[in-house]
Amino acid sequence: MTVTRRQLALSAFGTAFLAGCTSVPTMPRPAVSSDRLRRIAPALNAQVGAGTFPGAVSLVSHEGKLVHHDAVGFLDAAKTKPMPRDAIFRLASMTKPLTSVATMMLTEQGVMKLNDPVTNWLPELNNLKVETPAGDVPLSRPITVQDLLMHTAGFVYGPASPSPRIGKMYADLGIESLETDITGDEMLKRLGTIPLAYQPGTTWFYSIATDVLGLLLERATKKRLDVLMQEMLIGPLGMTDTAWWVPPAKRSRLAEALESDAQKASMLRAYRHDTDPAPRTYLKGGAGLVGTGADYLKFAQMVLNGGTDGQTRYLSRKTVEFMLSDHLIGKAGVPNATTGPGYGFGLGWGVRLYDGVGWTPGSVGDAMWAGAWGTSFWIDPREQLVGVLMAQCPSNRIHTRMLYKNLVYGAVS
Repeated sequence: MTVTRRQLALSAFGTAFLAGCTSVPTMPRPAVSSDRLRRIAPALNAQVGAGTFPGAVSLVSHEGKLVHHDAVGFLDAAKTKPMPRDAIFRLASMTKPLTSVATMMLTEQGVMKLNDPVTNWLPELNNLKVETPAGDVPLSRPITVQDLLMHTAGFVYGPASPSPRIGKMYADLGIESLETDITGDEMLKRLGTIPLAYQPGTTWFYSIATDVLGLLLERATKKRLDVLMQEMLIGPLGMTDTAWWVPPAKRSRLAEALESDAQKASMLRAYRHDTDPAPRTYLKGGAGLVGTGADYLKFAQMVLNGGTDGQTRYLSRKTVEFMLSDHLIGKAGVPNATTGPGYGFGLGWGVRLYDGVGWTPGSVGDAMWAGAWGTSFWIDPREQLVGVLMAQCPSNRIHTRMLYKNLVYGAVS
């Protein structure tokens, strides 16, 4: 190929320009101040004194290294046992991200696709209708696996249902196993008789969708959910204290909420972790796990790493990017009640859409979720940051998760 004088001149100009740019300063790498991290424990201790929770365990990882791990206050409601770092907490909805990751691992293996109708595995849901002011009507399209991941299936949590009729049916039929045990097969049979609150794919509404997803995974793999999760995630990640119940040998490490917490009694009835739940009742893919802060950090760090813990690859980098993207474009509903404003929803967690708008600092693309008992976590790919807070304070859970994010981001420089 002949090189013209013009091309030579442009090449020389480009070389000179780049040479002149070598002195342009680069942005400093993000750092986390150890002095500012030391403010976390006193601030959480102040919450113990204020009666927010008996105690808490907090962890922060930056660029793959643990930079903060502390325990404050007490393990028990009577405040007689100091909180240990390896305390076990009821994770509630922080179970959902693990079930979501397991689902995406199975899609990578070809077991299912996101646009597959859930009735491929759950025929009990074949005759669902949607409640409307004009009466119950047919579904405009089938519920898909992706709808379950996104809470756009039209299911609800009974106590929060926008329809009193649907809420009553959830309660009367024991769908959520809040007071009594119910097998997965029976739950699905009963759920198939209750209308949806919304047409599938139209509206984000927090729901039992991930519990249904857990039952779908059992059908698709022909394995109990606890066995499946142990094989796919919990075992390989070394999450040694994460399980679906607390055996007697570990019960002395189970953290408690204060007796003064107005939600404690009802929550204990709903979260029965003293015996193995299967097969007497279905394993809740959306709320069933217990575990330690250190265990959960391993899972969260794997996601932040793009699907690997450095030894095993659980998800491809592109699948993780897909999960961390906002999937709510064009749909009604937002996860503000859990995340605060400024978040959309990916596949398993809330995803931050703006640097501003929210109730705390953060980054576009950070992802978080939390549990009704008071636990919370987030990952921030821009800052290479993971934060985990473990506490048992159902009535104060929004306050504590926002307080903790302020403390951790206050240490970023």
